[in-house]
Formats: sequence, C-alpha cells, structure tokens
Amino acid sequence: MTADLSKLRLECIAIGSVPHKDTGKAMQLVKENFTTVPFWPQMVKVSKNEDMILQFLEGMPSFFSDKSFLDTDYEDFYEDLENFYVDYETVISGSDEDNSVLAKYAISDQASCSFKPFLEIVKSPDVKYCKGQVVGPLTLSTTLVDKDGRCAIYDETLKDVILKTLSLKALWQIKSMKSANPNVLPVIFIDEPSISQLGTSAYVTISENSVRSMLEELSNVIQSAGAVSAIHCCGKCDWKVPAQSGVNMLNFDAYSFSENLSVYSNYIKEFLSSGGKIVWGLVPTLDKDALESLTIDILIDKFKSSVNYLTKKGIDEKLIIDNSLISTSCGAGSLSEELAEKALRLTCELSYILKDQYIEVI
Repeated sequence: MTADLSKLRLECIAIGSVPHKDTGKAMQLVKENFTTVPFWPQMVKVSKNEDMILQFLEGMPSFFSDKSFLDTDYEDFYEDLENFYVDYETVISGSDEDNSVLAKYAISDQASCSFKPFLEIVKSPDVKYCKGQVVGPLTLSTTLVDKDGRCAIYDETLKDVILKTLSLKALWQIKSMKSANPNVLPVIFIDEPSISQLGTSAYVTISENSVRSMLEELSNVIQSAGAVSAIHCCGKCDWKVPAQSGVNMLNFDAYSFSENLSVYSNYIKEFLSSGGKIVWGLVPTLDKDALESLTIDILIDKFKSSVNYLTKKGIDEKLIIDNSLISTSCGAGSLSEELAEKALRLTCELSYILKDQYIEVI
C-alpha cells in the first residue's frame, strides 16, 4: 500500500447514490459538504441506467440493453470476445497512449448524468482526492445470469469478462479524474454487498479464494493506475476475505455491525498495521427511523464504542484513529432528498468534530 493517505485521517467520504433528480442540486451538495474528497453521485432516480448494476455493463461482450441475461450464442460473440481481450491487453500493457481504446468502455452520459459535472469539481486545484466506484465482481457475477438462468460466476469465461470489464470501467474513471486534475488521488470503491452472503447456503459452492482472487485482481489494476482501492459492504461480513485482498480501505455499516468487525480483529490489526484504512459507516441510511431521530451526540458515542470494540481486542487506539475515515452506512439513494441531505451533513459534521477531538490529542 504505497498511496499517501495520511491526510485523510477522520475525513468524511460518501457512498455513491443520492435520491436527487436535479443534477445541479446534487452536485452542489457534493461541492459544499465533501470538500476534501468530492464524490461522483449515482442519480438512481433519474434513470434506471444509474443503477449500480446497469451502470457498468456498457461495452461488455454478451450483454445487450434489451436483454436481462448474458448471451453467448449470438453470431458475433466470439469475435467480440476476442476484440475485447485485445482491447484489455492494449490498455493494461500501456499501449493505449491516447486512451482511444479505453474510451470504448467509458461510462456514457446515458449511464451517468453526474460524472461530467463531477469532473468540473475535480478540476479545482484545491481538490487533492476524489471518489468514484464500480460494482464489485462478486456482486455482478452473482447477479447476472446466462440464458439458462445460471449465475455468471459459474462460467469461467463470463466471470473473467465481468472482472475485466469492471477493471476497464475503473481505469476509465481514474484516467478521467487525472485528466481533469493531474495532482488528484482517485479513490475507487468496489461496492460488494454480496460478499455478506459468502459462506451461506446460497453461496456454498463459491470459495473464499476465488472471491479474494477477483478482488485482488481488480484492486491491483486500480492501484497500478495510481489510485486507491476500497471495498464497501453494508452487510454482516466475513472481513478476513476483504482484509486480505490487498485493498487500501474497508468500508462497512458501523452503525449496525461494529461488533462484528471486531470478531476479525487479528486480520484488522494486520490490515491497519500495513497502512490500510477503516471507513466507519456510522450514519444509517438503511434505517430511516434511526436516521430521522439521529443526533450528532449519538454518532459520537457510536464512534467511540465502535473503536472500543477493537481496542478491547488489543488494537492500539492511535493506530485505529490514525487510519479511520467517516461515511454513511450505505448509499442514500433510497431516502427522501431531505433525509439524504441530513445523512450527508451529519457525516461531515461528525468528521469535523472527531478531528477536533482526536487529532491534537492522540
């Protein structure tokens, strides 16, 4: 982990989706609140194409927008597949000097109405970090199916195509961000809600090594491009798999599952000691009732109790604090605009208060 993340101590960061239909209003929310790490919002109520699954499928062999499955039987599939792999190797090898090949796998305006306005924010010389995302390879390959209804993860070719498509989507974001601002450090979140199901009866035939390998490959691509990789999971998770996948950050629903994280304290200690960051998802976006009554004092207590779960397992408090960021528990796209704005404001307010309390003390 070579990226300099020291200046992100207790900084606030956001998780993808917002419920706004007005792009300008959403971008103003980003600009005003997330000054250190502006994020690219997924406008899920503007178009179905901004859904975390559909948004990353453009350009992938076997997928067509008018189909709900992966089609490997169409006439030009193998030619398209061969061209896809040639494109991938061209990009990965560094031979795509003008990024013309990578541009074929861009996230279009039809898939995101906010990415271009986001880049306008990134252009500011004051912006040192910025945040994007891709859906995780496990989540995507267990969501997409072939024509027989079989999950793509059980087909080695389709699984590999999905992983490499996501790699290209991440690289396109990174190149776009760095083109807007050569001095910016992109942070790419890998959104993996399905990893919470690993080890359950539904995923019993999917091995930890297979998942770890997919995450590691995608993370390596992100890091090799000069960016930071993070894994987001908003469910109860076996954190040893993400912690050993080589990512720079782990983000989880700390409002509900902080004690669960401490179960994997040995892996978390090793992760933090190697320079990894915990992004505490303390503001609950999946529990509307809790969010409606939420106060900053409740959040401060939540953070302290969350840290305490790890210190009781022998992890030094300074190590934890020095490597902590603050976020919502998940995206805010399912909330009302009013509640989403409350969640994002509280995230930033909590960050400011914790920095004031801890940074000069520890």
